Amino acid sequence: MDYRDTLNLPRTGFKMKANLAQKEPMALKRWEKENLYKKIQDSSEGKPVFILHDGPPYANGHIHLGTAFNKILKDIILRSKRMAGFNAPYIPGWDCHGLPIEHNVDLELGEKKKTIPKLSKRSACRKYANKWIKIQKSEFKRLGVLGDWDDPYLTINYPYEAAIAREFNKFLLSGSVVRNKKPVYWCSTCTTALAEAEVEYHDHSSPSIYVKFKVKDDCSDIDPELAGDSTYVVIWTTTPWTLPANLAVALHPDFTYAAVEVNGETWILAEDLVERVMAEMEIDDYKVKATFASTRFEKRACRHPFMDRDSLFVLADYVTTDAGTGCVHTAPGHGADDYQTGLRYGLDILSPVDHEGVYTEEAGKYAGQQVPDVNSVINSDMAKAGVLVHESTVQHSYPHCWRCKKPVMYRATPQWFISMKNNELRTRALAAIKEVKWVPSWGMQRIYGMVEGRPDWCLSRQRTWGVPITVISCRSCGEVVINEKVVEKIDELFLKEGADAWFSHKVEEFLPEEMTCSKCGASDFFKEDDILDVWFDSGVSHAAVCEERPELHSPADLYLEGSDQHRGWFQSSLLVSTGTRAGHPLKGC
Repeated sequence: MDYRDTLNLPRTGFKMKANLAQKEPMALKRWEKENLYKKIQDSSEGKPVFILHDGPPYANGHIHLGTAFNKILKDIILRSKRMAGFNAPYIPGWDCHGLPIEHNVDLELGEKKKTIPKLSKRSACRKYANKWIKIQKSEFKRLGVLGDWDDPYLTINYPYEAAIAREFNKFLLSGSVVRNKKPVYWCSTCTTALAEAEVEYHDHSSPSIYVKFKVKDDCSDIDPELAGDSTYVVIWTTTPWTLPANLAVALHPDFTYAAVEVNGETWILAEDLVERVMAEMEIDDYKVKATFASTRFEKRACRHPFMDRDSLFVLADYVTTDAGTGCVHTAPGHGADDYQTGLRYGLDILSPVDHEGVYTEEAGKYAGQQVPDVNSVINSDMAKAGVLVHESTVQHSYPHCWRCKKPVMYRATPQWFISMKNNELRTRALAAIKEVKWVPSWGMQRIYGMVEGRPDWCLSRQRTWGVPITVISCRSCGEVVINEKVVEKIDELFLKEGADAWFSHKVEEFLPEEMTCSKCGASDFFKEDDILDVWFDSGVSHAAVCEERPELHSPADLYLEGSDQHRGWFQSSLLVSTGTRAGHPLKGC
């Protein structure tokens, strides 16, 4: 029997006539007046439950074709399940924190954004989100989507904000949260760190340059052809602005390298790339004088082309012959591979760029100049000094900020991370992926590969609007407070006042009386200012919604979103659930 028969409803709300545009809104109003969704749910009591958990859209603008398509697909599935004899509740939700909303509020505030108090700005963001929730709700209802529109889930509701902090604190108490200075995607326009899911790749034009570093150490013991004062290693890069942070030149441990005579100088580059590089530089008059193993160069030194310091020869297996010279410019503060190499060889994690993309004093004479605009200045200076041996332009795929659409950089800053290694999070997440039914099946390979190769999850955002990273540290020694009573107090205040409580209460109000640091014994503490990655907000929805609403259950039967969510909501939900629970938050995806 059709569920409409049990409710004594007509099988069609209107006839397909020319005045459909007038009749359809009337039918929707009647559904709302009669509370059709509630009648359907009441009639479904006792039936097998099917849960499609709604992935929350951002409350920051009118719905569009993509969001409409998303909601309509979900409605089709839920209606078909009800007609097949299931109790299929639908609880719509909204993602209400983070940069997408704060960015628009900043545009409305203009210059006022620089002086407005934090709590006032947060209030403005909350008001903005609520405005668009109301608008989007009306637009979704206009599509005829049936759901509990009177009681949706919102990530700005106090119980939800408390759940976000609660789930984060589970990671903190388990030892999975770490603070490191390491390169992360950084948007100098939005002045915040970005997770991989917040980065888009677009075509971009970059300078392509070859630069020579003078070899400092005597290398005649490797080959007599390397003797003398005119031996150089040649590197290639598309990011000249990272050169002030160069501390090393990486060679592949298994490649053979060549000494090439060019205009009376000896250039070192990978043997397999000599012909290609010379052709690109349009150099016909050259001669390969000798070849040798790269390992003979390890830990020797060359001179930086314009900074007053040495650069170290290092070995790294990520060096390729796909492009460049096989000699890779290495800046540990501006690249993921470079960072790992820097750790291995004990190099500084140098990053002479501030949060707005401006060089600091560590960049020498370029201090105060804007990245990447400074590229042309650096290239011009190197050309005058005779160390820039070739310059052209390359079109390539380059990371951009998902919000402002501007190019981003890798920048080493102290950030909070969820470790993929601690508590075997990666291993457990990969195992959980195999337990989910993925439709289409290639979805499993897609998300499996992403989780298998992803770095630690960068959680911290240097913004205002969101749930704070609820970390309290000792001001004297930096030790992080790991204390169940602190977590309980955070939960109590967040349930009453929401996440604003973190900013409106003094640090002492979160601590037990007369508390001292477990490491140094000091009693002066401070709260973290950064907020959580918004993907963590939506990633805890199984805990804040499916486990809390009596009509739902966890794991949900189905998550239905676009394939972009293999990198976004699917993945954040999976990592949060496997990190704090025994398994995955969904059965099918």
